[in-house]
Amino acid sequence: MDSKVLTYTRLYSDSSGESRFEDIKIGLADRGAIGYLSAGFNAKDIQFRLNKPDYDYDFHNAPARQFIILLDGEIEITTSLGEIRRFRGGDILLVEDTSGKGHRSRNISQQPRRSVFIPISDDNT
Repeated sequence: MDSKVLTYTRLYSDSSGESRFEDIKIGLADRGAIGYLSAGFNAKDIQFRLNKPDYDYDFHNAPARQFIILLDGEIEITTSLGEIRRFRGGDILLVEDTSGKGHRSRNISQQPRRSVFIPISDDNT
């Protein structure tokens, strides 16, 4: 069966409590007419979020292990080690830094930003 790959960014805390980025590739299997699908994740619920244009949230931890799917806008995330990455509509993040030094996030474009939060079970690897 033919397969494709999708990449998302993982934000996690290392053993010293520092937040770090990691790019994760996930395989997608050809399912014919319906397209390419990954293996499933056990989701707990789903939330929709709208941030104000001036969103600028100092260092904090993720409230849960969750996927964040950006629908529009542009955000900048800074790790505790000072690495900065920008994410735009269509990007996917898996935030797992629920402990440690956390990360900072802020809107880059001065417009409201919409996203979807999908907390996942701890048994997803």
